[in-house]
Amino acid sequence: MIESGRPRLPRRYGRGRLVRLSPVILTVVIASLAYATPPELAFSRLLPAAPALAASMWPVLPTVLLGTICLILMIGLGLVFPDLGTWWTAAGIIAVTVAAAYGSHVRLQRERTLFQVRLVADAAQQVVLSPMPRRFRNVEIESLYLAAAAEARIGGDFYEVVDTPYGVRLLIGDVRGKGLPAVGAAAAIVNAFREAAYSERDLVEVARRLDASSTRYNAAFPPDGPMERFATALVAEIPHEGSRIDILNCGHPPPLLLSGQKLRALEPSTPSPLLSLAELIGQHYSIDSFAFTPGDLLLLYTDGIAETRARDGEFFPLATWMRGQPATPPRDLLTALHRDLLHYSRGRLDDDIAALAIRLREPSVPESP
Repeated sequence: MIESGRPRLPRRYGRGRLVRLSPVILTVVIASLAYATPPELAFSRLLPAAPALAASMWPVLPTVLLGTICLILMIGLGLVFPDLGTWWTAAGIIAVTVAAAYGSHVRLQRERTLFQVRLVADAAQQVVLSPMPRRFRNVEIESLYLAAAAEARIGGDFYEVVDTPYGVRLLIGDVRGKGLPAVGAAAAIVNAFREAAYSERDLVEVARRLDASSTRYNAAFPPDGPMERFATALVAEIPHEGSRIDILNCGHPPPLLLSGQKLRALEPSTPSPLLSLAELIGQHYSIDSFAFTPGDLLLLYTDGIAETRARDGEFFPLATWMRGQPATPPRDLLTALHRDLLHYSRGRLDDDIAALAIRLREPSVPESP
């Protein structure tokens, strides 16, 4: 998974530490103001705010300890200023501290539950999006995945790459829907591809296997609501010998091929049916072949990238962005794409995002003895 923003981690860590110390800072500021100002201003009445703030970020015991310190400070201020109304504020501190301790306990329980959910989501991600080698013979590949549902960490977009006797075969697609409800459908398609890519010689038969698997899954686990669950998909094959790529496109956004300074969208000559819809619109699949030579850079992506919006509603200009990229390794290309997508959308993604960047390298020539 491509990540960005690592140089900023020390600064964020420093800010986070300051935030976690804010209840202590608040306690010191309130106590200092209460001691240095006339009793009529009654800054001491703000002391219950400190344990209340601590409950949002501290465990139970430190929260109770801070509340106890606030209570001691209030009693001490009462000895200095007898007319301060000490016992009313002290009662407020005790009540707020008890409530804050309970709130801290509930928050920690929810954080533990969320942590377990994320562990399950990470396990699901490893099943659907298995770790990918960065090179298959002379084909260099890098992947990017961003889920719109941050807590789930995985959604309906999927991809897979396998090295088969027929060449390196790639799959990328998008199940209608977001978050965990779409994971099962994506897993069914990816698992079917892993088997069919090895056993089927023809890409058309691979696509039919994917459609059958998707249809069976939807029959066993019907989607919620009246809308049918379907998926776009693109299956590609890069032969071990030769400088071309064969693509079967089932309603998926066309890949972008950057060859030198020239950018080309690899549009299908005849659209193939979306997965789970072949029985309705016919099983007429078509394969298109395109030149793919060493040094070319190919980007496969889901529609979440092209449909990423800025605040003014404008879509991310993917073709223009791709045309402006230099000749770069796939990992660098996706790192830049990740960074620019988050910058363009101000960190708010409305859809899942998946991408594969592929570059064909010159085949290695064995050294002569």
